Amino acid sequence: MSLLKQIVYELKRHAPFTAFGALTGVILMGIMILVGFSYETPHIIFHVLHPLHIVLSALVTTAMYRRYRGGVAVAVGIGFVGSIAICSTSDIVFPYIGGVLLGLPITLHVCFIEHTWLITLSALAGIAIGLLWSRTRFPHAGHVLLSTYSSLFYFTTFGAPADWIPLLPLIFPILFIAVWVPCCVSDIVFPLLFVRKRGGRRRL
Repeated sequence: MSLLKQIVYELKRHAPFTAFGALTGVILMGIMILVGFSYETPHIIFHVLHPLHIVLSALVTTAMYRRYRGGVAVAVGIGFVGSIAICSTSDIVFPYIGGVLLGLPITLHVCFIEHTWLITLSALAGIAIGLLWSRTRFPHAGHVLLSTYSSLFYFTTFGAPADWIPLLPLIFPILFIAVWVPCCVSDIVFPLLFVRKRGGRRRL
């Protein structure tokens, strides 16, 4: 199977669970609206989930590359750049663009710039685990849910509409795209680009 065909296949295969994750995110948001939430609560939750997402992404990418190719220095570079770039796209950039398209008064908050030490340490922690236990595997489902809720809490932290209720149906496609593309890139496309089994055959 060619790289392009495998990518398309994996994207189709992971779409249903990504949709389920986005749906649970919308439901969670609805519950939060009914219960009522202050600014501090989603702010704290986002700044816990986003670093955890960085750790997970760095761990998986580093472990995958290390397992099949070796090269500690390259593995560290791939784990660091890949995790921060992809997680920032999923958790921050896509929700921000979605908020702009919806006309929300949303703020662009790039954690790697605002909290460099936290994001750097998170990436290094994931890389360290990936180097020590190269056979570590984490379910894609867990990654999808973590990314979904990180994107969700970016909305509730840095977007401030007067009323969230009418926007809930529109939040679903934004969460879906924000999670589906970057997470599949992180877990599937990125490893396929760098990980090759001996003999040149790609393998996840």
